[in-house]
Amino acid sequence: MRHRKRSRRLVTKWEHRKALIRNLLIALFVHERIKTTEAKAKELRRWADKMITLAKRGDLHARRQALSILPNKAVVRKLFSELRERYLDRESGFTRIVRLGPRRGDAAMMVFIELVTDKLEHKRSPKKIKEEAEAQAMAPEVKSETTDVEEAAPAVQEGASNEAVATDSGVESEGEIEATKKEEASQPQAEGETSKAAEASQVGEGSSEEKTVSPSQDQSPPRETEKKD
Repeated sequence: MRHRKRSRRLVTKWEHRKALIRNLLIALFVHERIKTTEAKAKELRRWADKMITLAKRGDLHARRQALSILPNKAVVRKLFSELRERYLDRESGFTRIVRLGPRRGDAAMMVFIELVTDKLEHKRSPKKIKEEAEAQAMAPEVKSETTDVEEAAPAVQEGASNEAVATDSGVESEGEIEATKKEEASQPQAEGETSKAAEASQVGEGSSEEKTVSPSQDQSPPRETEKKD
């Protein structure tokens, strides 16, 4: 009786079965797809999952355990580098078995056993799908508000540009108008002061001329009147 026997009895001796599993593991990790019987593939799947789990641990003790099962350093190196990165996000289901049909001769079921290379895609829950649909329904309202703000922004920019153009074209601002008024108010006073200074200068010139002329008249000798005989 085979009570509490987990492994399949592929061959009569344990040493032969151990060597068989080791060779199948090396071939699977090297080629990533092999053809064998269904019984051997199902037994191989257990050991392949165990080896990949050790590789996912990645520590020194796990590497030594893998070398005790597979005494092939090249295969263990690939297992702990390339295959480890491939299955870090996957919890189980590292291999796939595909039936091919019975074998001619003994009618043993032949299969392909291969390492899974498909990208893991998680099934989305109905709750998340409903939340995303509600978010998309609310999205147009948010977009409309943003478009209103975007439309108002160019108007403000146009007003600022019109003001800049007006100032450049000659339209004065309030500060400039006040400055011009102050200048106009100060101009009459300056003109009056300049006119007074001109009159004073003319008066000074006239007095100087009189002064220069009067001494000459005083110095001129008096003419003697001719006596008529």
